Amino acid sequence: MKTKVLNNRSLALVFLGMLAACGGKEEKTQSVVALKDEYSVTLTAAQLRNAPVETRQLATQQIAAVLKLNGKIDVPPQNMISVSTPLGGYLKSSRLLPGMQVTKGQVIAIIENPQFIQLQQAYLEAKSKLHFASLDYNRQKLLNQSQASSDKIMQQAQSEMNSQQILMNAVAQQLRLVNIAPASVTPENIRRSIPVFSSINGYVSKVNVNIGKYVNSSDILFELVNPDDVHLNLKVYEKDLKQLKPGLRLVAYTNANPGKKYEGVIHLISKDVDASGLTEVHCHFEKYDRDLIPGVYMNAEIQTETALTQVLPEESVVDFEGKTYVFIEEKSQTYRLTPVTTGTLEKGFVQVLNNQVFAGKNIVTKNAYTLLMKLKNTESADE
Repeated sequence: MKTKVLNNRSLALVFLGMLAACGGKEEKTQSVVALKDEYSVTLTAAQLRNAPVETRQLATQQIAAVLKLNGKIDVPPQNMISVSTPLGGYLKSSRLLPGMQVTKGQVIAIIENPQFIQLQQAYLEAKSKLHFASLDYNRQKLLNQSQASSDKIMQQAQSEMNSQQILMNAVAQQLRLVNIAPASVTPENIRRSIPVFSSINGYVSKVNVNIGKYVNSSDILFELVNPDDVHLNLKVYEKDLKQLKPGLRLVAYTNANPGKKYEGVIHLISKDVDASGLTEVHCHFEKYDRDLIPGVYMNAEIQTETALTQVLPEESVVDFEGKTYVFIEEKSQTYRLTPVTTGTLEKGFVQVLNNQVFAGKNIVTKNAYTLLMKLKNTESADE
């Protein structure tokens, strides 16, 4: 009977042991699951031989802050020429197209107007009357000297001569306004059309007329641009003005071709801030390019004053799910993916803004993307 009781007790102890063992395994499994870290990766010795990992701590280095702005290509008012004709008329001929090059003194259009004929007629008549009035004055002057004519008659002759001189000179100036040289006007050479000349070396930005169209004196036929002073007009918020000054260098690029860089320098900073808190900054390009057309939208990066800051090599930073990270060495062969806030990138080094997080820690600088791929592959295998 005693033996039977002992056997029952033994069975109970075995059963409890089995339960404890099962519970221990379950608890151990749960513990392993709880300890799984999706931001930590461990490499074997063989993996490290295939992809050696190098680490370093944050370094202090001089780096220039970069201010990113945008604006448009512009030219000063004196370089934007609006072409019109003082007396208007019909456009007889022109071969201009937007984008064409023009040179100073080149004939860019021919205008016809009956008023041109009337002006030349008026000039020839005034010239003829002046000649007659001059002869009459000289005759009266001689008569007056011999007491054969009164002073009054001589003075009237002189007044008539002066009036005709004024009239002829006034008409001559009107002829010059429409590009007709008064000396070229003769009874045998009266023209009904006049040339329109380009006043600059540049290119055509707009053509507002067509052959046969009548244009008034206030109408703009063409718009010409002198590219010698093409500049970039940037918009800067008031809070960023303290970082800028004339002489700072910049690199600009268009949205259409961001790979093509245009170097320049800040030339002038406006002293006026508009209602939206923006100020204009005028920048000059070091080299003119025909692609730099007024009105083109551009982005610009301006290097402001350099300062000592905490940096890492550019290859230390990895992009993962739209955010930036680095790997910190936790222990031998184990690395943790850690968020990093970066700033300016210059000469292969990137500024670390949240540097206090990485003080005294070793950060992976070589094969960081290899660690990221291993981490992602491990996650995929676990799933």
